[in-house]
Amino acid sequence: MRLLFFGDVVGRAGRDGLARHLPEIGARLKPDFVVVNGENAAGGFGITAQIAKEFYALGVDVISTGNHAFDQKETLSYIGSDPRLLRPRNYPPTTPGRGAGVFETRTGKKVLVVNVMGRIFMDPLDDPFAAVEAELNKVRLGATIAAAIIDVHAEATSEKMAMGHFCDGRVSLVVGTHSHIPTADAQVLPGGTAYQTDAGMCGDYDSVIGMQKAEPVNRFVRKLPGGRFEPAAGEATVCGLLVETDDRTGLALRIEPIRVGGRLKPQWPPD
Repeated sequence: MRLLFFGDVVGRAGRDGLARHLPEIGARLKPDFVVVNGENAAGGFGITAQIAKEFYALGVDVISTGNHAFDQKETLSYIGSDPRLLRPRNYPPTTPGRGAGVFETRTGKKVLVVNVMGRIFMDPLDDPFAAVEAELNKVRLGATIAAAIIDVHAEATSEKMAMGHFCDGRVSLVVGTHSHIPTADAQVLPGGTAYQTDAGMCGDYDSVIGMQKAEPVNRFVRKLPGGRFEPAAGEATVCGLLVETDDRTGLALRIEPIRVGGRLKPQWPPD
């Protein structure tokens, strides 16, 4: 099976970049399942129902989120009716929406997707490791499901790496989001789980993690807010990864980073 995952989509630049490049990426790589983190898609903060529909029309199967999941007020009422739009699984049980699900590919194979948020330097939430464990106890990779993807939306690289090793041998992919910078550690862990600490963002890299530069720099230098953060509007680099899995076990055979468009050096999976 071929899985595609794309990091945080930031603002209109990120949405336009995904719309421009995902059809070509899909045509060339022929994925079975596509996950996109969309928590910054609406003006840099949250996601709307309309944007989610636009992503689905591009061929996205599931949208994950993170700490900005509910920045758009409409999401509170919408997310409960859209099982393909996930919020972190370790939010309180009374939070609208769901944090995990088993989804079918176009050929009928089942894929588990779990979205959790880290706790180090983040809002205090329930234990992400316990949340993942609860979902993994419901399934069996290579038997009841063909693949499993864990999106760890977290600040600390150590917490993301710990989740990778915690899940090694039990899921197809553990990938980090939230930092917006693609890391250079894409690998298959010893137990057969593909891992990358951060997939990077789909956004304009002539920015401060996707935002226009002046205000973030001002806040670092002067320690005073001077205005709102606004998404950078230049051409986006679309950052993500391809994972190929063993049809028998569901474990990863390889992981390859993807970078297309914008300012970052392009990277494409070798044939």
